[in-house]
Amino acid sequence: MFTGIIEEIGEITAIAESGDGWRLTVRAPKAAADAVHGESIAVSGVCLTVVGSTAETFDADVMKQTLDVAALGTASVGTRVNIEKAMPVGARLGGHIVQGHVDGTGVVLEVRPGAQWSVLRISLPDDLAPLVVDKGSISVDGTSLTVSAVSPSTPSTGSGTQEGSGTQEGSGTRGGHWFEVSLIPETLAATTLGTRAVGDRVNLETDILARHVERLLAFRAAPEGGSR
Repeated sequence: MFTGIIEEIGEITAIAESGDGWRLTVRAPKAAADAVHGESIAVSGVCLTVVGSTAETFDADVMKQTLDVAALGTASVGTRVNIEKAMPVGARLGGHIVQGHVDGTGVVLEVRPGAQWSVLRISLPDDLAPLVVDKGSISVDGTSLTVSAVSPSTPSTGSGTQEGSGTQEGSGTRGGHWFEVSLIPETLAATTLGTRAVGDRVNLETDILARHVERLLAFRAAPEGGSR
């Protein structure tokens, strides 16, 4: 389990095909320094298992399903990634409960910079939209963030773009579900989100509590005699 508090920004230094998956080598000196075989490290929100390490790098296998679901599948040598080691028992839960199981991806639709912060608007797949609420938690590329705005339950067909100096706007702002997060200077500096631009694809993990509630309600709504 993770908390979404990024410990360092790493860099992918090698990608080797391994069957229908990949073996990644990631340079992340803080994480690699005491990494042991079999432990879990979140790489931009994807929980991976360490299979080898040096003083500054660690290796991890990525299966095809993960490459298909997560933005990691479009990574290349030189890609910068957010790194977080698993939370030890008894540690402070600084962000929120993050499993490292990516639900899907979104695309950055807008970047609205402020004097000391930045607001990102990110597209939201239809199946994930009911799980994201204003002031709730969401993991974006492994970073625990508070949702600062969400699209209506029935998206409008209008632009929805907010005017503002320096705003980057993507065509994806027209229609469809979205959410916004406001990034403080520390988040901009300590994670890869500070360099995100319109069109970038990011990993999304919704709140595990919301997913459990949705599943429970689905069973309650099942017709009598239906499968359980």
